[in-house]
Amino acid sequence: MNDIYILGIESSCDDTSAAVLRNGELLSNVTASQQVHFEYGGVVPELASRAHQQNIVPVVDAALKKAGISREQLSAIAFTRGPGLLGSLLVGTSFAKGLALSLGIPLIDVNHLQGHVLAHFIKEPNTESNQPPLPFLCLLVSGGNSQIVKVNAYNNMEVLGQTIDDAAGEAIDKCSKVMGLGYPGGPIIDKLARQGNPHAYKFAEPHIPGYDYSFSGLKTSFLYSLQKWIEEEPDFIENHKQDIAASLEYTVVDILMKKLNKAVVDTKIKHVAVAGGVSANTGLRNAFHEYAKKYGWKIYIPKFSYTTDNAAMIGITGYYKFLDKEFCDIDAPSFSKVTFQ
Repeated sequence: MNDIYILGIESSCDDTSAAVLRNGELLSNVTASQQVHFEYGGVVPELASRAHQQNIVPVVDAALKKAGISREQLSAIAFTRGPGLLGSLLVGTSFAKGLALSLGIPLIDVNHLQGHVLAHFIKEPNTESNQPPLPFLCLLVSGGNSQIVKVNAYNNMEVLGQTIDDAAGEAIDKCSKVMGLGYPGGPIIDKLARQGNPHAYKFAEPHIPGYDYSFSGLKTSFLYSLQKWIEEEPDFIENHKQDIAASLEYTVVDILMKKLNKAVVDTKIKHVAVAGGVSANTGLRNAFHEYAKKYGWKIYIPKFSYTTDNAAMIGITGYYKFLDKEFCDIDAPSFSKVTFQ
C-alpha cells in the first residue's frame, strides 16, 4: 500500500496554517499569525482575509518543504470549510480547490469544530500519543464556541450542551477589553490570574437548565461591579487587576466545569477531554486535574500548539475521512454558522 499524504489547510479566522501528514503521522505544521489586529482590539474580517491571501502560498510551500515532499506526492487536500469568518474561509477554500484540481486529487472538507476535537488524535513521530477511547466527552471552548460534545466516532459527535449567547473565550476577551488590558484578552487574563486571589471578588453565575452555557450575565455583572468599584476608588483596576483577573477566570472555569461534571455523572463517561483555544488557559487545565483527582476522571489535555487554530487538526480529520473516501465536491461552499453538520 502506498503512503497516504494529506495536506491540511486552516484559515477560519486570523491564522493561516498548513500541515502535512503521512499515514496519519504529522510531518509538518506551519502557521502564520496576523499582527495587524492588535491595534484594533479584535479581528477585523477584511484585514484578515487580505492577510490570508498574502500568507497562504508561502505557508503551504513551507509545510511541504518541511515535510520533505513535493505537491505531486499528495494523496488529498483537506481544508476548513467552516465555521469561521467567511472571507478568511474563502481564501483557504479557493486555494485548496485550485490545488486539488490542478493535481487531480480528492478534496476533503473539514468542520473546524470537529478538527478541534480530533486534535487529540494527532500523532507525532517518535512520540507516544495519549488518545481518548471512544466514546468520550469533550469540552470544546474557544473565542467563538463553548460546547460539551459526546464523541462516539470521528464522524459521529453529539452536542449535549452549548452556549446560548456568548462563548467563554469571548466573555474573557470582552471583560479584558473593559479593563483596558488589550487584545487578545485570554493570555493577558491568564498571566495576571496567576498572581491574584481567585476568591477576592464574586461575579454572577447563571442558572441555565441542562448542559447549556450562558456568559452574557457574567459580562453584565462584571461591568456593573467594576463601575461601582471605580466610583469608590478611581484607580481600582490598576490597583487590583491581578485579583480581578483571578476572580474572573475562576468564575468562568467554575461555570464550565460544573456543567461538564453534570454531563459526566449523567452519561457515566469518565474519559474527558478539553479542546479549543481556551483549553490553553492555566486555570482550566488545573481544574481538569483537580476534577480528575476528585472524581476519578481520565483526562486528555492537548499540547499548547494544538489548542489554537492549526492545520494539523484539519489534516488528521482529513486523513480519517480519506480512509472512508468521504470526499467533497469542487463546488462545496464555505459556511460561517457554528454547527457540527
